[in-house]
Amino acid sequence: MSQDSTLSIKKLFSYFKEAIKGSQNDFTTGSIRKAIFMLSIPMILEMLMESIFAIVDIAFVSQVSTNAVATIGLTESVVTLVYAVAIGVSMAATAMVARRIGEKDPEGASKVAVQAIFLGVFIASIVSVIGIIYPKEILGLMGGEPELIEEGYGYTQILLGGNMTIMLLFLINAIFRGAGNASVAMKALILSNGLNIILDPIFIFGLGPIPAYGVEGAAIATTIGRGSAVIFQLGILFYGWSVIKIKLKDLVLRTGIMLNLLKISLGGIGQFIIGTSSWIFLMRIMSEFGSDVLAGYTIAIRVVMFTLLPCWGMSNAAATLVGQNLGANQPERAETSVWKTGKYNAWFMGIVSIVYLVFAKQIISLFTDEAIVIENGALCLQIVAAGYIFYGYAMVIIQSFNGAGDTKTPTYINFICFWLFQLPFAYIMAIQLDFGPKGVFWAITAAEVLIAIIGMFVFKRGKWKAVKV
Repeated sequence: MSQDSTLSIKKLFSYFKEAIKGSQNDFTTGSIRKAIFMLSIPMILEMLMESIFAIVDIAFVSQVSTNAVATIGLTESVVTLVYAVAIGVSMAATAMVARRIGEKDPEGASKVAVQAIFLGVFIASIVSVIGIIYPKEILGLMGGEPELIEEGYGYTQILLGGNMTIMLLFLINAIFRGAGNASVAMKALILSNGLNIILDPIFIFGLGPIPAYGVEGAAIATTIGRGSAVIFQLGILFYGWSVIKIKLKDLVLRTGIMLNLLKISLGGIGQFIIGTSSWIFLMRIMSEFGSDVLAGYTIAIRVVMFTLLPCWGMSNAAATLVGQNLGANQPERAETSVWKTGKYNAWFMGIVSIVYLVFAKQIISLFTDEAIVIENGALCLQIVAAGYIFYGYAMVIIQSFNGAGDTKTPTYINFICFWLFQLPFAYIMAIQLDFGPKGVFWAITAAEVLIAIIGMFVFKRGKWKAVKV
């Protein structure tokens, strides 16, 4: 290895340590490449931590009963609505906080943070009351059998009753990301996950004086884990260990900021609902081809979602860079940041696509040994991977609009590409023209390619640079 290579590796390792420590939060000057790296690393790790939550709960609860696993599935479907609101408000919070930080106005960022937290507490309180009073009715509405409802309603009651921990964990992490403190968001999720992994078996199966709560124990562990992370986040905000420092005088309702948050949030909520509902309809079309095909599709999509985590991290980094640089009145630097992040994302996705195209069957066979499931899962993985480079750019462009506070444009793009194009295309190809599951797989790829093309075209027009938040 040459001396130059050794120096590059040392420099990269130094940047990695700096990114984890989170010593830099202003990304309006200096190397854009370094800024992308410094923001992406903790954000990628944050996404990874978030995905571990559901895996850990299912792993432990699957040892209790089939009804227990089904209860988690039904409850998570309802909690998706909480996620939709949390993600929508989070997009608004990231955009507004990043803009204030770019303007060198940390006090203004603190005011935005307080209003976002107020909004989150208000929404979560309503959901909590409904979840505590009507858990059985909620499970019944979702199609749960009487036996399942009786065994699992406690899980639903605790998780929805404590949904404020979900809401605030999302929101406050979005505030930290907008402020350039991505490492703090990552640490909050590491704490939350660590506690969840430790507490899950204790509360599910019992230990010493703690009885075995069964599936309810998973909800208790998750709520304690997330709640502890929220206390950690609030401690950082109030004791001033980040760029944003909340003081007692900030704890007042500011109608102007609140209305702006709500306006920007609606676009983010719309994006999530459009995307989620389109996946549900695709799943319905896939169910026409039998359980083996559906199982292959489900496994392939889970694999795809896992490898999209680094892309989400880089996309979130682009959103922060856009917000901060627009705030610093540097729209050209903001635009350059997006194209560079998109290029790095596309490189990563290109490498992953080659792996999927060559080793699709081997990857799916890690999850099942059923030949039909492997065949359909591998086919799905290969067709979806064919559009991966476009995915890389599409994700960055969409998040960049959100980072600018323009959540309406991605909502329109998603509506056109998912509802007006993807779903009809999937139905016509798969059912009407008798292409079968391949019709759905190609619809997924085609929609993402269309998002990238439309997104790039609209982004180049530059109207997002003039958005005021």
